[in-house]
Amino acid sequence: MPIRRILVADDEESMRWVLSKALGKKGFEVDLASDGNQAEDLFLRNSYDLAILDIKMPGISGLDLLTRFQDKRPQTLTVIMTAESSMKNAIEAMKRGAYDYITKPFDLDALDAILLKADKAREVSAEVGRLKGELKQHYHLERTVVGNSKPMQEVYKTLGRIAPSDVTVLITGESGTGKELVARAIHFNSPRLGKPFLALNCAAIPRELLESELFGFEKGAFTGAVERKAGKFEQADGGTLFLDEIGDMPLDLQAKLLRVLQEKEITRTGGNSTIQVDVRIVAATNQDLGKKVQGREFREDLFYRLNVVPLNLPPLRERGDDIALLVDFFIQAARQKFGTAALGCSVEALALLQSYAWPGNVRELENTIQRAALLSPNQLLAPEDFTSLHEADNSEDHGSLEALITAKLRGSIGGMEVQELNNLYEMVLHQMERPLIQIVLEKTRGNQVKAAEVLGINRNTLRKKIQTLGIDLKKE
Repeated sequence: MPIRRILVADDEESMRWVLSKALGKKGFEVDLASDGNQAEDLFLRNSYDLAILDIKMPGISGLDLLTRFQDKRPQTLTVIMTAESSMKNAIEAMKRGAYDYITKPFDLDALDAILLKADKAREVSAEVGRLKGELKQHYHLERTVVGNSKPMQEVYKTLGRIAPSDVTVLITGESGTGKELVARAIHFNSPRLGKPFLALNCAAIPRELLESELFGFEKGAFTGAVERKAGKFEQADGGTLFLDEIGDMPLDLQAKLLRVLQEKEITRTGGNSTIQVDVRIVAATNQDLGKKVQGREFREDLFYRLNVVPLNLPPLRERGDDIALLVDFFIQAARQKFGTAALGCSVEALALLQSYAWPGNVRELENTIQRAALLSPNQLLAPEDFTSLHEADNSEDHGSLEALITAKLRGSIGGMEVQELNNLYEMVLHQMERPLIQIVLEKTRGNQVKAAEVLGINRNTLRKKIQTLGIDLKKE
């Protein structure tokens, strides 16, 4: 970000006045200190982009301040002023980390040149830092988005098509499916790589704070706003802003977000001027926004603006082929992070993990593996290392009917060889139909007309299935 706030420290009142006027005219926010102690106090209480320090002042000298500033906040650039043009002073200042050195009396044009150079240096430094951090995350990401199943292959295809463009993306999926990871993948594979990627959970921040987090605020905008603060849109300028749990955003903020998407500009809380922003929005939710629109809980116009490209992440129960890969990845991650002994999973333990429905999805699997690896002294994790799954199975709490059926089918079919599986489709349907029809007939007290209506089939079809499946009609 460009230089906005500057600290000037000099014991000469005339020098403070000249610099304050000159820098103020250029739009900088300037704080003044008449000695080293006051300068240090201001520095510790505020955040400065640049400090201009006289080398000799009462209290703490400019060189000693420079050392302290470098220790506390090395990102603040420091320019040293001195009336003594000596090689010793210049060398000492640069050795201690000064950005530049200027000799009194100096022309204001010389100071302007230093400010311009410092501004560019901050921008380059910030971009290099972001690039290093994001590239590090990028390489880590390639090892964390794990999965070769067909549903994940479809996700990768869509991701590959949309990442290079600036299109707005809405990621949907259950909790724990990895929505933020995919959002990061979109950013890392886009032309915005090297620019900021910022994430904000709309459900985790109180409504009264969410607006200032997004749009920033001016000094004095509200109680406690002691200095201007840039919001997430300004901080993410040129990059990507990930808005998680977008379905929980209040309606009045939805209107402001819509305006940003349309006009590409924001206004800080308590401010009047607009600020242009260039930000790609990736949003995510585990809710049905279509239903929220119908219930007037979410703006229809914002929904269509966000839902330009929908990307749905499959739950883990639909990614059975990926469980073995994920288990291995999380075991190795735990070993690397915590030094755990586990190297793998026994066949029986893996079968147990594959038969479970995972209502918490990948996040639940990761926590389960991590807990087992931390508590087990063995190199091979066994079924007894996953007692929480046994308890979940015993309570039959799998989150949904589909999840329960999936878990039971995995348990029944998982241990069978392919050559043993003949006419499997008909066999499973036969076993499912019989108890379903029996239960419905019990609920309707044997009334076949009502049972057919409940099942959504013709009465003659029901009568035929009762005979075919050998269902015993017991009158109550």
